[in-house]
Amino acid sequence: MTATELRSGNRFRTSDGTALFVRTSGPRQAAKTLVLVHAWTQDHTEWDPILPLLPPDVAVLRYDHRGHGGSGPAAPGTATLAQLADDLAELIADRAPEGRLVLAGHSMGGMTVMALAERYPELVSERVDAVALIATSCSNMDKLTLGLRGRAGRAAIRVDKRLGQMLSHYGKEFLPIPAVLARPATKWLAFGRKARRADVRAMTAQFLRAHPSSVGGFRDSMSKHDRRAALAVLKDKRCAVLVGDRDRLTPVPHAKVIAQELPEAEFVLFPGAGHELTYERSQGVAARLRRLLS
Repeated sequence: MTATELRSGNRFRTSDGTALFVRTSGPRQAAKTLVLVHAWTQDHTEWDPILPLLPPDVAVLRYDHRGHGGSGPAAPGTATLAQLADDLAELIADRAPEGRLVLAGHSMGGMTVMALAERYPELVSERVDAVALIATSCSNMDKLTLGLRGRAGRAAIRVDKRLGQMLSHYGKEFLPIPAVLARPATKWLAFGRKARRADVRAMTAQFLRAHPSSVGGFRDSMSKHDRRAALAVLKDKRCAVLVGDRDRLTPVPHAKVIAQELPEAEFVLFPGAGHELTYERSQGVAARLRRLLS
């Protein structure tokens, strides 16, 4: 994104004064709007590989969460999934006030969609036609072993919790992290087999743009995330649940819990893929979005 874009109409100010970076594409008077909600430590550019594969007659709304990308940092106490749901509801009211909606959320973006269903069930019931929940979870984010077993898995749970606390409290002291050091960790943590170098670079750049204290606060909020009950709001919607079988961050058992709560949803397992399905399986993700939009 350019400095001109950041100063232009690509800004939306929430009711608490936080400036969000927003991008829209497609026809202005489209009957349907696809809302793309990005993952933790990423931003709206994670959807870049998907956009060229979408139908031209659909409006697309994507944005950066507070504390991510070109948006302002999360003020103290606002780095929560509930706040992200409020931001999304306000953004929809301003940028897509009419017409039908399809929501697609990746990782924390999927959790934001669940929080939206919990806090704004009328909005979801009345305007949303379909939902894609991509590499995400509805609960048990406080027990992530990162694919490790035994003592290593238990240690991963402790380290993950401690890292979130340290980011929340010390913020900028963790930056700058050299990209050359961040990329190997990003590749191992977020990608499956045969990750493309350009994709790892793109995802790492997004991580380095995120606000450290905000990132830590959202990690704490995700560890308390349990919105299985909220999925009931989505039961009468067309849904797709997508996951890679090498996902360390929201592993297959998490996706299966969502699928159990949404028995009519299409469940898609991508062999060899990790957490970054918008990069690793762009064609497959786009195909499911086209189906939900049709």
